[in-house]
Amino acid sequence: MGRVTARRRAHHLTGATAEARPETLVVEEPLEIRVDGSPITVTMRTPGADVELAQGFLLTEGLIAQREDLVSVRYCRGADVDGVNSYNVLDATLAPGVPKPDVDVTRNFYTTSSCGVCGKASLEAVRLSSKHCPGDDPSTVPAAVLSAMPAQLRDAQKVFNSTGGLHAAALFSVDGTMLVVREDIGRHNAVDKVIGWALENSRIPSTATVLLVSGRASFELTQKAVMAGIPILAAVSAPSSLAVDLAGQSGLTLVAFLRGDSMNVYTRPDRITR
Repeated sequence: MGRVTARRRAHHLTGATAEARPETLVVEEPLEIRVDGSPITVTMRTPGADVELAQGFLLTEGLIAQREDLVSVRYCRGADVDGVNSYNVLDATLAPGVPKPDVDVTRNFYTTSSCGVCGKASLEAVRLSSKHCPGDDPSTVPAAVLSAMPAQLRDAQKVFNSTGGLHAAALFSVDGTMLVVREDIGRHNAVDKVIGWALENSRIPSTATVLLVSGRASFELTQKAVMAGIPILAAVSAPSSLAVDLAGQSGLTLVAFLRGDSMNVYTRPDRITR
């Protein structure tokens, strides 16, 4: 497995002084995901939890619906460089009977660490492709429990503490128990890693949970929460208008600007109790 941090020299300027010193940076490397040997996507990610990342991506893009839809997810030996596996290519083998994806890889599935899969066709396309829509989930979470989650997430961000350059996502139960936390240079990758963990641990649909993200609530992250059947998505920063629209149509509770004891609840406020 590749490293998650690297050392590079930088010139540090403070007022009239300058000092050359090594800095710890987060690693960014490409990961190619294949399905039955065919390339599906290339995403720029921080190495680590790659199998979870691949599983989460396949689920949130509607290519699989459950862990049983996969036979295996393995690194490709064909990716060897000078006889050493680069660990930058994964191949997922679908179970018999699971339809193979039919995608234009040059148009639909090249992702970057900043935006992920941009330009999904419509809100309706996401709604129709979701097999785990959270609208009927009756779970609730006390506002005080929700307010305590960002501090728990921040304390768990081990790589962020040394680099300052990572997004994070965590899945909590509605009683405030942190189930899993993952970091990545791409916010969408961090969420896919969390959802991949849930898939591997038979927690799809992820009922009675809260997905917390360290940045903004974009349309794509909202889509991923909907596809995983997560009833509550919370973000420490702002939501987009399309994220709010999708949450409203899907019955997802969308919380943003979650800071201290303050928050904005944009959809399904009935799930947040006082």
